[in-house]
Amino acid sequence: MASFEDREKAHEAKWAHDRELGFKVQARRNKLFGLWAAEHLGLEGAAADAYAREVVRSDFAEPGEEDVFKKVSADLNAKGLKLSEHRVRKEMTRLLDVAREQVISEK
Repeated sequence: MASFEDREKAHEAKWAHDRELGFKVQARRNKLFGLWAAEHLGLEGAAADAYAREVVRSDFAEPGEEDVFKKVSADLNAKGLKLSEHRVRKEMTRLLDVAREQVISEK
């Protein structure tokens, strides 16, 4: 019976680890995405970092990543930048891969 309990604990530990890793990857992607958008918005240095933090915080508005997309798209549009929805979403996807590689390599 102990081996079953050990497997169950190992499974729970893996699930918790995977959830934590996923959260870190999403947060990193959002930061990178914020920095990408900041560059398009003409922000540099501390202003770009502050904007990236705003993008990370925007992910807590609603479940999923749509809140992040809406924030960045609205900010880009407000600045008069006409990047297509496809282009912005493609960048989000690309940066998710970059973030995953970065987080995993930090372990």
